Amino acid sequence: MAFERVGVVGLGTMGAGIAEVFARAGLRVIGVEADAEALARGRGHVERSTGRAVDRGKLNERERAEILGRITLTTSRDDLSDADLVVEAIPEILDYKVALFKDLDRICKPETVLATNTSSLSVTAVATATGRPGRVVGMHFFNPAPVMRLVEVVGTVVTAPDVVSGIADLSARLGKTCVAVGDRAGFVVNRLLLPYLNHAAVLLDLGVAGRDDIDAAMALGAGLPMGPFALLDLIGLDTAYEVMCVLFDETRDRRHAPSPLLRELVTAGLLGRKTGRGFHGEETAHRERDRAEFITFGVEGDDAGPIVEQLLRAGFKTSDEPDVVLRLADRPVIEHAVRLPTPSAMVGVHLVGDRVAEVASTALTSPAAVAAARDLMKVIGRTPVPCKDRAGFVVDALLYPYLNDAVRMHDSGYASIADIDAAMRLGCGYPAGPFEMLESIGLRRVRDGLRALYAEYREPSFAPAPLLDHLVTAGLSAFPRP
Repeated sequence: MAFERVGVVGLGTMGAGIAEVFARAGLRVIGVEADAEALARGRGHVERSTGRAVDRGKLNERERAEILGRITLTTSRDDLSDADLVVEAIPEILDYKVALFKDLDRICKPETVLATNTSSLSVTAVATATGRPGRVVGMHFFNPAPVMRLVEVVGTVVTAPDVVSGIADLSARLGKTCVAVGDRAGFVVNRLLLPYLNHAAVLLDLGVAGRDDIDAAMALGAGLPMGPFALLDLIGLDTAYEVMCVLFDETRDRRHAPSPLLRELVTAGLLGRKTGRGFHGEETAHRERDRAEFITFGVEGDDAGPIVEQLLRAGFKTSDEPDVVLRLADRPVIEHAVRLPTPSAMVGVHLVGDRVAEVASTALTSPAAVAAARDLMKVIGRTPVPCKDRAGFVVDALLYPYLNDAVRMHDSGYASIADIDAAMRLGCGYPAGPFEMLESIGLRRVRDGLRALYAEYREPSFAPAPLLDHLVTAGLSAFPRP
């Protein structure tokens, strides 16, 4: 399937980036916008993007001129009549997309492939609005399109197989990694990413931990590129809210219902970076709490020795009646605290990676014990993340359901392990895909952590995926791969 002349409808930041990607690959591009003003903005996007590439040494001036010369801009959709492929990149409103595809179906030659860049809407609903549903496909680029290497190619139950394979081949020609998936809300990346972000907002709303502490836990502890609230502000809270609504409409999973806090911020017009305030913004100064001048400590739990040695070397002392008892645990701590003569002194400590220590306070823990535990964790070189004594604390409570969702996605036959891992690495910049993370953490540990989350929250989606449970029962430590 040959694609040499490509149309792009909608030249906002994403559409202009897609046009640039095609032009960089040597294709002729027709960019279409609604009016001259929008067309000028689209031209500006491409010129600035290619100009930055020249400044960084990625292009020279001759190459930039050739790329710009391959792009023709117009306000007339009729100029797309000879295109081999048309990609739409207009706002994520289904009625707008349906109306556009009906018009493109009238304008374009019968063999033209029509593609939507939607990130979550039904490709089938768009396809069936045309007289060529077999030649309609999803082609989801990631922002910024010239930089991000992933393209999700979405086929529907009526998309012709050669159309999916042809778009996949074209994606490779563009220098992209293609992940072919079915038409499910959110596809792969948004279907896994957005529930995790929404879950973070739920934990914040429940008071399990603070905004900055959750961000630090996931960035420093889980090794993700940024924390969930920083990422939500970058994506745009309105965009996240809309995707969650689409997911919930399809699945009716309670975990896909937008969190009340997310809804409230969107209603207030606090949408993140685009408005200057979202989860972050208008920061207030917080005075650093005074360090305790003298702290005696005790440590309980497995592998306590290294922490005891570090604190003794730092000059702290143990005691029969310590100021704080650090309970090393990844399960609720209250069961251990009630056995102490002074339960208010016990604080849970869960070490995450090499840089983070979750500091969990029970219903009985005193503020002084929390402050002491926080300071001791700083002494041993870890970032303390204060949180409530809840199953999974912060990192595991957010990470394990995400991993579980990936297992369910694969087990349903929706996408392969390799494609899911590639999608999350390339689409989100994660250091590893979910199955790579699962096998690194340990299947049994994740399964048991999910059981603890389910026991506490009674959320059906927290129950371990049957495939994960079966592999652990069988004594396997990795997922079977072809």
